[in-house]
Amino acid sequence: EIKSRVVRWVRFVLRILLLLGTTSLVMRLLGAEIAKYGRFVYNVINTPLVESGGTKISILTLMLLIPIFYLAGKAGQLTRNLTDQYFLTRVGLDESKKFSISSLLRYTAMVMTAMIGLSLIGIDLSALAVLFGVLGIGLGFGLQNVVANVFAGIVIIFTRPIKEGDRILVNEYEGTVVSIRLLSTVINTIFYETIIVPNRQLIDSTVYNYSYDDRRIILQNPVQVSYSTDLDQAIEIMQRVGLTNPYGLKIPEPDVRVSSFDDSGITLTLLTWIQDVSHKQSGGSWNNLEIWRRFREEGIEIPFPQRDLHLRSGI
Repeated sequence: EIKSRVVRWVRFVLRILLLLGTTSLVMRLLGAEIAKYGRFVYNVINTPLVESGGTKISILTLMLLIPIFYLAGKAGQLTRNLTDQYFLTRVGLDESKKFSISSLLRYTAMVMTAMIGLSLIGIDLSALAVLFGVLGIGLGFGLQNVVANVFAGIVIIFTRPIKEGDRILVNEYEGTVVSIRLLSTVINTIFYETIIVPNRQLIDSTVYNYSYDDRRIILQNPVQVSYSTDLDQAIEIMQRVGLTNPYGLKIPEPDVRVSSFDDSGITLTLLTWIQDVSHKQSGGSWNNLEIWRRFREEGIEIPFPQRDLHLRSGI
């Protein structure tokens, strides 16, 4: 491993030296011509396309916007990482408050870095008023959803109905919140599918947050037994299944309820506490399989749908 690293670094240094040598040779041979063409290109890209007050926007200005916004994003990410690592972990706040504070500091750092960069390349910040005016006009031409999602993202950050790491159900999608952005929220579903949900849907729709303040949930496993079944025996078997569930909690103890008397049989429901909502699918499947096995061993019938048919002879 050390040898391969040394070889990579040697190759890198040799390439740099080759590039510098080639550049020096070309500059020595064609120095005057290159300088002339360089000045021509610089004058073209530096020619103002738009002038407004003290602001001149040229091709060079637009090119400089790319590294400015890139650095703004990096500054925001660095601020969030440093805040999470060296500050918020020591003040004893809960996860939702940590998320709100770190997100606020992140976007503040991004805005400040972008404003400083725009000032350095000669863009008058007072011209932002014109930008907001254009934005107001653009609202009538298709930006309503974008602005609504941005404000919904701000509401999510400050009110904390969800946070990164929560297990939620929105519309028909259930999964873990991976990241919350200004426009959308990324959810990783239980089938490892990545769903990008507009923030407006999270505000306008009903969201089931299974881990809002506690990641424990109660599993419900309903099963029907025939009317000839000894209910006390069936209830005892189901309680033992809940107690032996590897994903379940011993306290509170599992409970079995007689839910309803149906056409084909009596419905019993096993209620089992599990430690983490992420085990909901695995824990529910384990309960169902073990109930089926124990009922088969004890001869307890899970009935098929039944109908009684009465025939009347015509007179």
